[in-house]
Amino acid sequence: MATSSEDGDDEPEGLSGRLLIAMPGIGDPRFERALIFVCAHSDEHAMGLTVNRPLDGLNVPELLERLGVTTLSPLDPAPVLAGGPVERERGFVLHTDDYRTPDSTLPVSEGLALTATREVLEAMGDTQRRPRYAVLALGYAGWGAGQLEDELKDNVWLTCDPDDELLFGSDHDGKWARALEKLGVDAAKLSSLSGRA
Repeated sequence: MATSSEDGDDEPEGLSGRLLIAMPGIGDPRFERALIFVCAHSDEHAMGLTVNRPLDGLNVPELLERLGVTTLSPLDPAPVLAGGPVERERGFVLHTDDYRTPDSTLPVSEGLALTATREVLEAMGDTQRRPRYAVLALGYAGWGAGQLEDELKDNVWLTCDPDDELLFGSDHDGKWARALEKLGVDAAKLSSLSGRA
């Protein structure tokens, strides 16, 4: 992996806070039409959450009830997302940074943070403490040193800036195409040209 640029800077191209858009023909059904928000990116690894894959038959209030988390206010029955194939039993909450805990919240980018402790689940059930926007995902997508950079060079992913609708919106089926539209790419034309020369 080439980690240094021509000017001698050892920092990787920072992808934290960016969205990865899976290209057609990615070759891995777990990532077909996936939209992944990169939560952490360094020389050693990258980690992200898929934000457009709701789990069938599981919503946030049901999961909190199963976990014995007391909710002080009614919760929107938003689906729990399949965040990725790694540690699929572990929960991660991507949220606006109006909620944070000093020891367990990871700032991701301006306005966004990630928390993976029970405290954030309890906060989600309390209108006084909950973040303005949040999604709960089980599992994550992970890459080893240089792996994501190589996949980007191989055109496996496109990248774009996130917005609230792409991260927290409820039209999960339309998010992939909308992310492509932000780049001026027509998803229908891209899908028909998915073969490689």
